[in-house]
Amino acid sequence: MEASTALLGRVSHLRRRTRRVVSTFGDIGRRPAGFIGLLIVGGLLVVVVFAPLLAPYGDTSQDIPSALQGPTLHHLLGTDELGRDTLSRLLYGTRIALGVSVPAVAAAMTCGLVIGVVAGYFGGWIDVVLVIVMDALQAFPAVILALVLIALLGPSLQNVIIVIAVAFTPGYARVSRALVYAAKQNQYVEAERALGASHPRIIFVHIVRNILGPLFILMAMDIPSAVTTEAGLSFLGVGIQPPTPSWGNILSDGFTYIYQTPWPIISSGVALMVTTLGFTMFGETLRDMFDPRLSGIRRWRM
Repeated sequence: MEASTALLGRVSHLRRRTRRVVSTFGDIGRRPAGFIGLLIVGGLLVVVVFAPLLAPYGDTSQDIPSALQGPTLHHLLGTDELGRDTLSRLLYGTRIALGVSVPAVAAAMTCGLVIGVVAGYFGGWIDVVLVIVMDALQAFPAVILALVLIALLGPSLQNVIIVIAVAFTPGYARVSRALVYAAKQNQYVEAERALGASHPRIIFVHIVRNILGPLFILMAMDIPSAVTTEAGLSFLGVGIQPPTPSWGNILSDGFTYIYQTPWPIISSGVALMVTTLGFTMFGETLRDMFDPRLSGIRRWRM
């Protein structure tokens, strides 16, 4: 009986969570900006999963006689200098863009959360040292810091993820620290501390759970920045190396042959623009829904 009751309780909890998630996406879809952002993000995820089925050719398939062509029935977005289909390389490049940016931003959020919680909760000299280190890192623009780190580590897919994660960590650390400072002043935290609760219980049960929401919203808004950072590194030749179809590589090769055909530049530029727009609108809609103080729409309605 006890086992069945526990199982029913877990099923009921899972149902409530599922309804909450469905309701959240429904609220996002009812907003114009949220609907467009959700549509773009969903489309990008579909491309990531089904890129081999959607791409008419392989990402490295060459057709030298058809090199530097404009759009045709066989190549809808033209070809590059080696006759590779631009549309196919863009679709496979979506995997690289999100496969680098999402893990990098997730790692940055995790590291920043740990640093922010330690600094904000314990304070003292730990707080001072961590803040100085984070301020020193944040003093460098993300691209400049990424260039320095990639020069030390060398260009590769894994190193690009590490570099972007390091460059984005200070922002999450500062936000986490501020949220922890506010959360630990709440009365329920003071009550737990008075009852003799341990530091790990207070941190993980009462603080971390209550500050994850804003961090996930910030993560959604930082993904396009990570995508453009990866594209910028690849464009400069220190990021993802050819023949891997990164949008930055496609853009860089397109500039070399811009007088023969502009389509690689146009297509990769539009892909970067649409991705940035989609994730930005999605993240801003989440922010407006969960933080009424920053919601211009709610202020206008009131």
